[in-house]
Amino acid sequence: MIIPTLQKVGIITLHACEVKKNTMSSFPDSISFKVGIYVNSLVNWLLHNVSRLFEAISEVSIWILLKIEIFLYWLPWWFFLLIIFLIGWKAKNIVSGLIFAFLIFLIGMFGLWDLMILTLGMVLTSVIISLVIGIPIGILMSYSSKVNNIFKPLLDAMQTMPSFVYLIPAVMLFRLGKVPAVFATIIYALPPVIRLTDLGIRQVHREMLEAAHSFGSSSWQTLLKVQMPQALPTIMTGINQTTMMALAMVVIASMVGAPGLGMEVMIAVSQLDIARGFEAGISIVFLAVIIDRLFQGVAERFKYPE
Repeated sequence: MIIPTLQKVGIITLHACEVKKNTMSSFPDSISFKVGIYVNSLVNWLLHNVSRLFEAISEVSIWILLKIEIFLYWLPWWFFLLIIFLIGWKAKNIVSGLIFAFLIFLIGMFGLWDLMILTLGMVLTSVIISLVIGIPIGILMSYSSKVNNIFKPLLDAMQTMPSFVYLIPAVMLFRLGKVPAVFATIIYALPPVIRLTDLGIRQVHREMLEAAHSFGSSSWQTLLKVQMPQALPTIMTGINQTTMMALAMVVIASMVGAPGLGMEVMIAVSQLDIARGFEAGISIVFLAVIIDRLFQGVAERFKYPE
């Protein structure tokens, strides 16, 4: 019953396409503009002329990633749980700390401890580089309308572009492995911290700025001692969103050879292994919940009373 129905639908679809071609509703084939070939030419030009720059980016990314992974692997598992408990206790409360530590303990019980460390290493590396790039750009956008007008369309494109598309230039520029995964994750996760840094600084009351200038503060002192502290809750929200988006890329990044929990999900999908996929997927959810609640707790502590 299913196959004849599918065949009937296919015949109807083909017939509709033939009818459409014979009417004015179809767009003329003679009018076309292929922008993809220019993007392809740009990437090829970069490969041949700026290859050393990408080698330097690759070396820096690998260096940061390896340092984080070595440190995380160096920590005893029980000490790692203790750190999660203490951070959860300080950021939220003692119950939250116990719950966060228990969730990490469950990931270890699933046999996914090493894969979790690899995932955390990639996420932390992507977030650190995103913050180093994003916060200064957000500050520049808040100070200059021209910079703001330039970056806003770029950020819109970065946020609306399908995440799979980022893997294509990443693989072309860095081949397969951890580096293209980090590169694609950075592009995907960068916009929130830029936007919210810009928004946080712009929302600082003008009276506070005038008071700072009246006491002889320079622009740099005003930024560091007035604007950044006041904007910190909003910036922390941006960091939270950037971290969550970086974590959301772990499964997609596994398609270019990034190891971790995302690779475990991909293997489970290819093998239709429900148990394996569920354990890896729920582990990613645990990490997302913990990171989100921790950043929310930190942001709450930085909020000023109204």
